[in-house]
Amino acid sequence: MASLHVKKGDKVIVLTGKDKGKRGEVLEARPTESRVIVQGINMVKRHQRPSMVQAGGVIEKEAPIHVSNVAHIDPKDNKPTRVGVKILDDGRKVRVAKRSGEVIDK
Repeated sequence: MASLHVKKGDKVIVLTGKDKGKRGEVLEARPTESRVIVQGINMVKRHQRPSMVQAGGVIEKEAPIHVSNVAHIDPKDNKPTRVGVKILDDGRKVRVAKRSGEVIDK
């Protein structure tokens, strides 16, 4: 079973590619593909046939980006950080920012 350092709802920054430096929220994580979909990042145009739910035409949507090309945003100073794991006194396992030691999980 593959695991990722990011989850749905995490705030990330793009490290490489055409959207380098842009920030967004993870909308979807795909651990088996090692890819994530980030809001407003890696936008592509797709031709869509009209359906009962949606009108046809050219729509823009987010395409998956490899998880190695994104980094967490440190909650303390809004800069990219790596992620570590820490066990709290009450036994909970939480993700922490390596840069500041701030807890990422709420």
